[in-house]
Amino acid sequence: MISFFEASLKQLSIHHTGNKLLEEYYKLSDAPLKIEDETLGNLLMQYFLKPFEKVNEVYRFYHPNDNLQLNEVFHFANEIFENNDLFHEDSQQLAKYLYDVANHPKIKSGELYVAYFEKVQIEGEQLDALGIFKSETKDTYLKVYPEQDGFNMSYEQDAISINKLDKGCLIFNVDQQEGYKVVVLDQAKSSNESAVYWKDEFLKLKIRNDSYNQTNNVLGVYKNFVTQKLDSDYEISKADKIDLLNRSMKYFKEKESFDIEEFGNEVIGNAEGIESFKNYKKNYEEEYESPIADQFEIAESAVKKQARAYKSVLKLDKNFHIYIHGNKDMIEKGYDDDKSMNFYKVYFREEE
Repeated sequence: MISFFEASLKQLSIHHTGNKLLEEYYKLSDAPLKIEDETLGNLLMQYFLKPFEKVNEVYRFYHPNDNLQLNEVFHFANEIFENNDLFHEDSQQLAKYLYDVANHPKIKSGELYVAYFEKVQIEGEQLDALGIFKSETKDTYLKVYPEQDGFNMSYEQDAISINKLDKGCLIFNVDQQEGYKVVVLDQAKSSNESAVYWKDEFLKLKIRNDSYNQTNNVLGVYKNFVTQKLDSDYEISKADKIDLLNRSMKYFKEKESFDIEEFGNEVIGNAEGIESFKNYKKNYEEEYESPIADQFEIAESAVKKQARAYKSVLKLDKNFHIYIHGNKDMIEKGYDDDKSMNFYKVYFREEE
């Protein structure tokens, strides 16, 4: 969804932010970096923009008080888009603000890069974009070079890999009143308490409620409904649960749009189960303040993403795995009294 084959890097400022709780400090540069080496410029474009090529979720800035001007990153981005002369000064303010919100002892110090790009494409539209990136992970690199009749070797410590962008966001100069279009990247594990500060504390983002998000949410909610809710309310075999998941994925792969009534009738198939799913979906919407429409266009990219999380494997002790891809009537579960063990009977026409 993000492409940059015509993009150019116009401005770049670099600062350093530490961890305030560990009594580290921030260091601000006095002026933007002048990039006169074309190769360096190309490497920076790859480092900053390439990780976003496969990012699909689009976010908006928000503030709990519903006043976007109280969102600091939105405020400074807005100033830069309106008056580019403020770019470096506002990049310094962004570094100070990141330092202030990094209130967790596990947050790593690192370089903060604020970059201004032209002609970055999102959803088919070329736009100016403000990039904010942070590098936290350092590596040691070996360099081999010819010398006299052989080779020699050197190394460089605490260097940055252009293939490992730790944190970043791109803010596109469009939909200003709605909080811009923003894409975000964070390599920290979501279970890590220090990970939330980038997206939730520093940027303050909420997901844009588009077809991708609607598709992704319904598939996620339905998967949890089948694997968790049905277990607590009904006696249902794992084979039947896999069948329900397979039927839902088939629905989303074959249809162009989602309709909750059609989905319930074709996939779940009984009135009690349909009502239970609707209630489960409603509870999700209320708990996470994330409404999901009853009808929407299906986003193929979201289906592909969720398909990786949909499991169709029956794991039987440590001896067998059974992959169920189609008709669940071709597999039967039973119990052998003599062996005091469960068994599955599988029907097939040809062995491949």
